[in-house]
Amino acid sequence: MKYLAIVGTNSDVSTNRMLLQYMQKYFANEAEIEVYEIKELPAFMEPEDFEIPEKVAELSDKILKADGVIIATPEYDHAIPAVLKSALEWISYTSQALTDKPVLIVGASHGTLGSSRAQAHLRQILDSPELAARIMPSSEFLLGKSQGAFDSSGNLIYLDKVSELEEIFREFVLFTDITTKLLKDKVLNKKVTKYTWQE
Repeated sequence: MKYLAIVGTNSDVSTNRMLLQYMQKYFANEAEIEVYEIKELPAFMEPEDFEIPEKVAELSDKILKADGVIIATPEYDHAIPAVLKSALEWISYTSQALTDKPVLIVGASHGTLGSSRAQAHLRQILDSPELAARIMPSSEFLLGKSQGAFDSSGNLIYLDKVSELEEIFREFVLFTDITTKLLKDKVLNKKVTKYTWQE
């Protein structure tokens, strides 16, 4: 499996980035995981010249080529960061590359509850008609107290969370495989030639 792992923040120091980097290393023998930064994407707006920014096109291409997507989100005021919402708006209004794409949501936060509210918020967004991602059901990986969760080498030191992450990730690999097979013969009605602002 080939996964695109999106760091859902523009912060230079982030335990969500560390979580994805840990997954990339820990599951290297089971899947290829590319950690991707969205902090260089422009804020969403309908471009006057109808030209899609290069970074947005790059993200769309990477999503389309991946078997699935992993999104790590922190929680800001009970919601996902503005930079992640903006990235998803670009995808929604342009390529709609997340349509039917298997998605796993994970998250880390400094508090005890992990990013539970942000993850619920992200599920609602990904389930919207213009995104229509295939979100893995009944799965939450909530890494609380994340400031003390990693050692100096970037390894996750909470053993119960390592076991939980192993189970969730292997379920996601299976979910990706099943979803891909189910959708193999489906004709997707994507707006690939006209974007929303051109209609």
